[in-house]
Amino acid sequence: MSDKNNLLAALDYLEHERGIDRESLIELIAESLRSAARKAIRQTRELVVKFDEKDALFRCWAKLFVVEQVEDPGSEIELEKARQKFPAAAVGEEIEWEVTPQNFGRIAAQAARQVISQGLRQAEKRNICELYRDQLNQLLNGVVRPIERNEIIIDFGQAEGAMRFQDKLPGEEYQQGDHLTALLVEINDSNPGPSLYVSRNHPDFVVKLFEREVNEISEGLVEIKAVAREAGYRSKIAVHSSEARIDPVGACVGLRGNRVKTIVRELNGEKIDIVDWSADIRKFAENALKPAKLSSITVEEANKTLRIKVAEDQLSLSIGRKGQNARLASKLLGWKIDISKAESEPEETPQDDYETLYQQAVNRIAEACGIQSEQAETLVQNGFNSLEVIVTVNQDDIAELEGIGEELAEHIVRAAKEHAHS
Repeated sequence: MSDKNNLLAALDYLEHERGIDRESLIELIAESLRSAARKAIRQTRELVVKFDEKDALFRCWAKLFVVEQVEDPGSEIELEKARQKFPAAAVGEEIEWEVTPQNFGRIAAQAARQVISQGLRQAEKRNICELYRDQLNQLLNGVVRPIERNEIIIDFGQAEGAMRFQDKLPGEEYQQGDHLTALLVEINDSNPGPSLYVSRNHPDFVVKLFEREVNEISEGLVEIKAVAREAGYRSKIAVHSSEARIDPVGACVGLRGNRVKTIVRELNGEKIDIVDWSADIRKFAENALKPAKLSSITVEEANKTLRIKVAEDQLSLSIGRKGQNARLASKLLGWKIDISKAESEPEETPQDDYETLYQQAVNRIAEACGIQSEQAETLVQNGFNSLEVIVTVNQDDIAELEGIGEELAEHIVRAAKEHAHS
């Protein structure tokens, strides 16, 4: 097939099969040829590159002024020469004179190949973007491909995308061939680079994992009202159901914690607190700051601030390690939270009565949960001082305590619940 037929066939294919406008493609090729033509011809005035459909050739035309005697060859043409092609030409007129260089066909062919190749890439990118348009903010499953300096390339089957390093979970490392689930956060249809960008540290990633694992959420029976996340460390989600028969927190936790455990595994151990949402900001705050017990809450509507007082033994529990519990609760509520110690009340009982109460709490927990006194003491010393508190906490918080561990924590929480309901 000749170059002419090759070019026409390529233009037809791109126009009809890939939806690329033929005129736009020809203009792109012509534009790329203008600078090459200007260097070859050294023309000082305007050059025009036109495509001849009949011959499938690009030709160059210079806009020149007709003069009696040429002083500037880059912008003028002699009257006698002009009249060889334009018999009616007159001095002072502007005409288009063909100045196509001898090797312009080869240059044009190279330019056409480059533009057509670029057009194909753009068409493919546009098709991929349209294919995934309705999956924006949804989960995608893919396989890790080459890992570049600032991006992890991922094969999603029908398309290739990327995850920037700042969008992965802290501490996560990937190898080529690893399977990965992530949230589609950006469709890049206009700029260079991958068409799809995904994230694993976006707050909505946790939301979509719960939608995938919890039928009641996907069916609309349970609603995630708010989410706060410090990716890789801890998340809090607030859930609500308008169906009285449904326990929204229980639905998200699942039988024996199976649903939330699946999500925690996907997040490489990131802790998740699931709390009941409430339209009453005081009640919502109490739920968000569990397992800490709050002494009082003052609501300042004007600046959306909650002034919270807690007993001294609840202060560290309410604030959390490095302030994380209070910080996430504040994000969840959308209110500023100010936690401080409640003023001490006058002691009405002697100190030895406190020791008695302390020992009673240790004994009750040890007996009810079937654990050693030393382990029960560890619980009480860290604020888990009653069965009522234990049944409301995140099991992972207990598992972190020295000498407890995940297996014993699960046993303690289960035993406390059974005893509380008996």
